Amino acid sequence: MSISPDRLNRFARHIVLPEVGGAGQVALAESHVVLVGCGGIGSPALQYLAAAGIGRLTLVDDDVVDVSNLQRQTIYTPSDVGKPKAETAAEWVRRFDLGLEVNANVTRVGGDNAAQILSGASLVLDGCDNFATRLTVSDSCVKLGIPLTSAAIGRFQGQVANFAGHLPDQPCYRCFVGDAFDAEDCDTCAADGVLGAMVGMVGTFAVMHAIRVLLAGHAAFGDPQFGTLHLIDGMAPSMRPLRVAKDPACKGCGST
Repeated sequence: MSISPDRLNRFARHIVLPEVGGAGQVALAESHVVLVGCGGIGSPALQYLAAAGIGRLTLVDDDVVDVSNLQRQTIYTPSDVGKPKAETAAEWVRRFDLGLEVNANVTRVGGDNAAQILSGASLVLDGCDNFATRLTVSDSCVKLGIPLTSAAIGRFQGQVANFAGHLPDQPCYRCFVGDAFDAEDCDTCAADGVLGAMVGMVGTFAVMHAIRVLLAGHAAFGDPQFGTLHLIDGMAPSMRPLRVAKDPACKGCGST
């Protein structure tokens, strides 16, 4: 794949980076990312996935825009209130860059549709807001052999990690959280509150991590750091890594 002159100019600041270069930009343009959740994390994540020139984007969300979202979900405006987030987010991408392919799925990922939605992805970036979906996405990524970038936030605490549970020596997201969270009940931003800038910080860092995976084998920045959880403390502020061990008994990726 070659990059057209207009695209060269658009991504010139990427291409002049030795750690990305022309080969890296081509790899991004040839990538297909499925974004699960177009809310607090997904909104800034989408902006920088599109800005990076990810060639194909699939957006998944079953919710509609609410006025309370506007404090942190930066791709939406008051005129979008009541509209499906996935479709509205896809329209944002089309306005931003006609050179990208984008598809919207106004649905929630579940056991009955996960394979259909995720198949063929280069990477899945999960920024959804419930453990049941997160674990379904993780288990499906393992089965389909797709790397997963997981991003989550609770008040001033963020978590971002790349997982590749389909690889024999790497953990999956379920290795990290276990089986106790296969449920819909979890803390919400509506109940606990959230600072908009904190969500932006986590979402954009998740894209940095996703790009690491997509550039692996193509550019120097391509160090996926699979299985390393980055804990982000917005109050301190600080960030520290935590290694997640592969659980041999994990029902998502284990061998027993």
